[in-house]
Amino acid sequence: MRVLFLAPAYPAEMPHFVRGLAEVGAHVIGVGEGPVSAVAQETRRYLGDYLQVPRLFDEDDLVRRVVAWAKAHPVDRVEALWEPLVIAAARIREALDMPGMSVDTVRGFRDKQLMKERIAKAGLRVPHSRRVRTVSEARAAAAFIGFPLILKPIDGAGSADTFRCDDARAFERALSAMSHVKEASCEEFVDGEEFTYDTICIDGVPAYENVAQYLPRPLIARTNEWISPVIITVRKLDQPVIRPGIALGRGVLDALGMGTGFTHMEWYRKADGEVVFGEIGCRVGGARLIDQMNYTSDVDLFREWARAVCWKTIEADLTRKYNTAIIFKRARGQGRIQRITGLHTFLARHGDAVVVEDLLKPGQMRRDWKQTLVSDGFLIVRHPDWQGAVAIADEAARTIGMFAG
Repeated sequence: MRVLFLAPAYPAEMPHFVRGLAEVGAHVIGVGEGPVSAVAQETRRYLGDYLQVPRLFDEDDLVRRVVAWAKAHPVDRVEALWEPLVIAAARIREALDMPGMSVDTVRGFRDKQLMKERIAKAGLRVPHSRRVRTVSEARAAAAFIGFPLILKPIDGAGSADTFRCDDARAFERALSAMSHVKEASCEEFVDGEEFTYDTICIDGVPAYENVAQYLPRPLIARTNEWISPVIITVRKLDQPVIRPGIALGRGVLDALGMGTGFTHMEWYRKADGEVVFGEIGCRVGGARLIDQMNYTSDVDLFREWARAVCWKTIEADLTRKYNTAIIFKRARGQGRIQRITGLHTFLARHGDAVVVEDLLKPGQMRRDWKQTLVSDGFLIVRHPDWQGAVAIADEAARTIGMFAG
């Protein structure tokens, strides 16, 4: 099985998918901008071939070069798990007449307005929304939908350039901040708890499922620097609070024609119990979510994804053993990390529950919290009981402090 993998070295999770492919017997061909010598040795050892291109994000040029190369070096699969490259991968598959999702199908996972239209057509609940390309279109959509509303890019990822607007003044500020965005979705603000629904699908059928809850919801965490955002995977999926979201997610996969691979969806549960679709991508979730899922079941989903892609099967025991929380920390002040408080006490109390501690160390430069959810580092903790995991994560959020200067 010869698998061509776009961007094998970045983002941080991608080298692990390369490893997973090699470990299930695939011959991996990496496609990246830099020379192969710039790829870390730990990743290079899993690459069978490598194609250097001048620009990964010049889609037409990338497709042309890869197709020309592949005609002389046949491949069986083309994969991309980085959001900006999923359309390019689909175009390459179509040009080479290869198995995998088509460009039209992948567009349904990439274009936020198109995805909502296709999902609504299937009778599933989505936020009321309109596609807007100009300020006048945005103002007309706001008048139709009403406040509060959300304004976000059509092809965005995460919460970048996403704004909640409670009134016309906030809306105009958002329009100004989004002047560089070519196309946006103006949509109803859904007030409720926010969850993920993550899968590895084989021919559209979930072979692995995961649900995680955001505490607080991402839009709040991305607009308040003092918050330590928490995401917790849910160990027990068969419970009344979760089942409707899973049913919604399965319906979404069917409505969008999902094929084989990872998906990451967000959904809301309102106070009255109604579940509402948020958005979905045909790729793995970011911000170390796959690490959380691995620790939830003591499994290697990098490898199991590869097995699904190559051989249409999953072999690992997927029993869910823990609720696994990741706590992202943000330092106070600017510059280099000066000190960390509360960490030793926390580790002394909960060391058995901590599976990862990856905080920046004193002397390292603080990161821009608006540009990365990982912020100034994170901890991953786990506990078999939901309330136990929530309590430990809350304590880490409240009592561990980082200070820069």
